[in-house]
Formats: sequence, C-alpha cells, structure tokens
Amino acid sequence: MELDTQINELETDLKEVLVMLETSARKRVQSLLKQEQQKIEKELTQKRQLREQLSKRDSGDSSDPTVKGYTVKINNYGWDQSEKFVKIYITLKGVHKIPAENVEVTFTGKSFIFFVKNLDGKNHEMTVNNLLCPIDVQESSRKVKTDMVIVMCRKTAAKKWDCLTQVEKKSKEKDKSNFDENADPSEGLMSMLKKIYTEGDDDMKRTISKAWTESQEKRAKGDEMDI
Repeated sequence: MELDTQINELETDLKEVLVMLETSARKRVQSLLKQEQQKIEKELTQKRQLREQLSKRDSGDSSDPTVKGYTVKINNYGWDQSEKFVKIYITLKGVHKIPAENVEVTFTGKSFIFFVKNLDGKNHEMTVNNLLCPIDVQESSRKVKTDMVIVMCRKTAAKKWDCLTQVEKKSKEKDKSNFDENADPSEGLMSMLKKIYTEGDDDMKRTISKAWTESQEKRAKGDEMDI
C-alpha cells in the first residue's frame, strides 16, 4: 500500500509538472520543468517495475522456472561504507554456485530489494526501505563472492552515513533524547532492567526477578542495621 501511495503521488506530481510546462513561456523555466519531468518519470518507472515484481512474487507467479519452493526472509547482514558506496554484506552459503542471474537486486532512490532464486530449494529475500540518504540507482550493483553477496549502493553525495536507514536514525535520536545527564542513575538502571525484563525470554525474566528479590532483601537488612 505504501508503494501504491508513492506511485499515486508521483503520478499527481507529473500531471502538475506537465500542466505547468504547457502554460510556461520562459525557456529557462521550461528547461527546469523538463528536467523535473524526466526525474519524476524515471522514478515512476522504477516504482512501477518494483510493484510489478512484488505482485508476481506475492501471487506465486510460476512463469519463471527458477523460482521454486518458499521464500526465506533475510534479517542478518553487515554493512560498511567508503566515500562513494554503502556496502551491505549478506552471507548465503553456496550462493556463488548458482547461476548469476538468480541473484537480483532492485534499486530505487532510497530502497532496495535483494532476491535470490532457488538456492538449495528455497528463495531468499531482503527488503531495505527508507535508506538514510538517496542512492544513484544506475550506479548501484551487487557482487557475488564465495558464500556472500555484497549489495553496492552508490552514494549521491560523498558524506558519511551514521546508520543505514531512517528508522535506525530515529531510534538513535529517541535514545539520545531519553538520556538525561542530571537524571538519577538508579532510575536509568531501573528503566533498562524493565526493558530487558519485558523483552527477555523466561530464563532472563527469572534471572532478573531473582536478582531484584536478593537486592531488596539486602536493602531491608541494611535498613534494620541502621535502626
């Protein structure tokens, strides 16, 4: 649905640019509008292609004989960067042994979909949306190495990325805003323990509960001694 909304917005923008182009009499303005028209049309084409690919995969399109079995979502990856590229490292055992055309990456201005067909009877997919900064779609690519694929996202500006996605950036900003230098350290510790307890498994919860009980007992004994 989010992709459909983006396509609708781009279509509306394109219509408005075309209207302005028809009514404009200034060559310089026309030139700028044409550049914007080409930019929107390019992005619109990419989004439509992406929607079509996703639609085929979701509907289980079997027109491609290499797409077999079920699809495994990839959640683990590493990344680093150079002046020109952001590199995402995805480990997949045996990926170098399958046909190169079975390893696909579809790029848009701020996202990419990584898809591997029929690796050990399964497909593998990873979608990364809302990259921290725009990327150059035409200059982005992928490299297949032994048991690994590197997704190469070409930066449009040679600046350092603090994180990979906008979501990670917002999370860091939220954590930073929640940190108060003047706050009671014990309150911060309690908040952290509550978070770990809430998100932890049963063993973690038992460990924290035991530590809390022992801490309270020690505190009670200390209070009795003071009296």
